[in-house]
Amino acid sequence: MGKHGGAKTRTAVCFSDGVIFFAGAFMSLILVWSYFSIFSPSSNFTLIGFRRGTEPAKCSGFDMQFDPEDPGSFYDDPDLSYSIERPITGWDEKRKQWLESHPSFKPGSENRIVMVTGSQPAPCKNPIGDHLLLRCFKNKVDYCRIHGHDIFYSNSLLHPKMNSYWTKLPAVKAAMLAHPEAEWIWWVDSDAIFTDMEFTLPLHRYRYHNLVVHGWPSIIYDQQSWTAVNAGVFLIRNCQWSMELIDTWKSMGPVSPDYAKWGPIQRSIFKDKLFPESDDQTALIYLLYKHKEVYYPKIYLEAEYYFQGYWIGVVGGFFANVTERYLEMERRRHRYGAFREERFLKGEFGGRGSRRRAFVTHFTGCQPCSGDHNPSYDGDTCWNEMIRALNFADNQVMRAYGYVHTDLSKTSPLQPLPFDYPDETW
Repeated sequence: MGKHGGAKTRTAVCFSDGVIFFAGAFMSLILVWSYFSIFSPSSNFTLIGFRRGTEPAKCSGFDMQFDPEDPGSFYDDPDLSYSIERPITGWDEKRKQWLESHPSFKPGSENRIVMVTGSQPAPCKNPIGDHLLLRCFKNKVDYCRIHGHDIFYSNSLLHPKMNSYWTKLPAVKAAMLAHPEAEWIWWVDSDAIFTDMEFTLPLHRYRYHNLVVHGWPSIIYDQQSWTAVNAGVFLIRNCQWSMELIDTWKSMGPVSPDYAKWGPIQRSIFKDKLFPESDDQTALIYLLYKHKEVYYPKIYLEAEYYFQGYWIGVVGGFFANVTERYLEMERRRHRYGAFREERFLKGEFGGRGSRRRAFVTHFTGCQPCSGDHNPSYDGDTCWNEMIRALNFADNQVMRAYGYVHTDLSKTSPLQPLPFDYPDETW
């Protein structure tokens, strides 16, 4: 009986060892496969599952490895160019064909957004400039991560003549061509800061429009002011109409042989324009003013919420006051976001007098990189208020990780929150 028992034990042990060996070998293969999947240049985020007797099934995400058998997309057209100087024709049909050939990108494409921003190619002259630009970029990355948007940052001139405020047009056009899967390209100036990280663009409002910009019709058509629109933040549909708008818009820019004449023409209409040369903002207002029947029906002038809010009207006691209002709404730490939207902020878009935080606070005229701010501002006021706005926004991100800036004027260190905040005394 003893021998029999011993044999049985050895068999069981051998069987167990075999299971462990094969399990270890299988896990090793999985780890090796994972390593090469992550670090291979052709890796993608598509999850692949296998059905018995069939080809791999894609579970979710974009199929980045898929290339249709017929390679006849617009990218193969030798006449197509990313250059701001070369017009694009038939873009709606080209996008449609591309999406048909890449079906994994089609679901959700009608609301897909790519944010585009950038800064100067050279280091900042202002000692604090590079730090502020880095934090402003982090702010945009945080917003895009929360809302599922792609983001493209350019710190190079895409055309040697299109510098300063004109750099946005080549970057926006390049993004439109590089992202046929995106319905909207969202330009945001480097000095514009998201100060409501929860707010989502109400895209349904813009379904019949191709360009969204902060502005007021009465100031364009009645007052003829160059501040009627702010072109530092705009949402543009990825379509042929927009391609043609960019072609017309840039014809008043440095790339045009007629550039020198456009500044005086603009100033003859918009008497409050501060500088003599043609700029992108006044050029856009000029198109709306002179060709209202062509452009106004397709351009949404958003003034109901702070699509971009002039910083002078937003900062001051606003950050402290609005923080207190939000704490009163929340009650418990986990009751924010969707709960607050439904119970307290439904129907509030965040304009002047609203209980909602300003969506975007734009530090127009501060020039954080060069330091050549508007002489009516004190430089330290610009930089200090930018830091407060960045920390105010960062609190909305870091709170989920249990930390906040207790003093908005100080970036670091952060302080831990009590778990039951704001119920618990802090």
